[in-house]
Amino acid sequence: MDSILVKGNGPLSGNIPIAGAKNACLALMPATLLTEEPLTLTNAPRLSDIKTMSNLLRSFGAEVSLLKEGLVIAMSSHSLGTVRADYDIVRKMRASNLVLGPLLARAGEAVVSLPGGCAIGARPMDIHIAALEALGATIELKEGYLHARAPLKGLQGERHKMRFASVGATENFVMAATLANGTSVLENAAREPEIVDLVHCLRKMGALIEGEGSSIITIEGVERLHGATHKVVCDRIELGTYMLAPAIAGGEVTLVNGQLGLLTAFCEKLHEAGIDVSEAADGITVTRKNGSVRAVDVATEVFPGFPTDLQAQMMALMCTAQGVCNLEETIFENRFMHAPELIRMGANIEVKGGLAKVTGVPKLKGAPVMATDLRASVSLILAGLAAEGETKVSRVYHLDRGYEQVARKFKAVGAKVERISE
Repeated sequence: MDSILVKGNGPLSGNIPIAGAKNACLALMPATLLTEEPLTLTNAPRLSDIKTMSNLLRSFGAEVSLLKEGLVIAMSSHSLGTVRADYDIVRKMRASNLVLGPLLARAGEAVVSLPGGCAIGARPMDIHIAALEALGATIELKEGYLHARAPLKGLQGERHKMRFASVGATENFVMAATLANGTSVLENAAREPEIVDLVHCLRKMGALIEGEGSSIITIEGVERLHGATHKVVCDRIELGTYMLAPAIAGGEVTLVNGQLGLLTAFCEKLHEAGIDVSEAADGITVTRKNGSVRAVDVATEVFPGFPTDLQAQMMALMCTAQGVCNLEETIFENRFMHAPELIRMGANIEVKGGLAKVTGVPKLKGAPVMATDLRASVSLILAGLAAEGETKVSRVYHLDRGYEQVARKFKAVGAKVERISE
């Protein structure tokens, strides 16, 4: 099993290219199920989750090819042999549930296993179910599978208000509604850039959608969608993660292809902490050359607030900040599992429910630590940049789900980060 070795090595300098967004690509790929014509995605991230989604789509009879070393995904769902998404594939990745809406819209039925993924909370499917039932679908849970069926005359446009602005449920509703009869309106819709990107792609495919990026999305159903080529948006979570590297270790790093508009609340917190963030000709430049980082309070929120997927990484920065900060996790339960590992490195952290109190220490100490989920794994690497001695992060298979070529990207800016096989 692979591990990551990290040695604190002082200030960083150079460029890190930011990949296409994992969460956007995992929503875009099931859109191929909505049409018989080819759908091609460019700027795709090269991750294990992308391979898992590829295998899931192939299980329905779709043709999926990863071209140009995985940067291009060419798909065609001209014929579907089955509408069943088996547990053996779905258990590996929670985003597998995003095939539910497209299958219902295209085939009128779907049998999808309850999903898997990182152990960071229940993330229930009831919001997805309620959204699709609003379009007329009937859904039953039998032996761990959701059995969904559209009415004989197809899904029907309807107005629906979600009890929580769920990203996945928004994506499922929007994709299903593109082929529904009549007009659908989703209230309290999620506003994340990944949803905006999905809508832009669906619009290229012939969908009639308005309101993306706001809390109300209106979809006018069409008879059919056609093929398209679409470039995946920049990954704001990878972007934020690597922005924290010079903030923690010092120095100046440019994140190529980075877009400030994707992380407004996050950038505001970095500025408050004393980190300089500025636009560059080819992306974003982050600088910390003098002085210590100031402790800042953070509460995770749905977009455009502070992303829950950057909470673990922000905690790593706060471990050596001056003062005391409170990190409040409002999106997922069980998302402070990285805290005990940071404490092993000398961090001063107290966790009570959804609140973590972090008192900054002068220096962290390298130690053997274990990754518990995707974002926690990279937070431990970041912490290692600020630690004396060597930090060994085990169970880094989580990393491959969300970060491509991690060691190479860190090395490119002077960090001593190495992946080893044992």
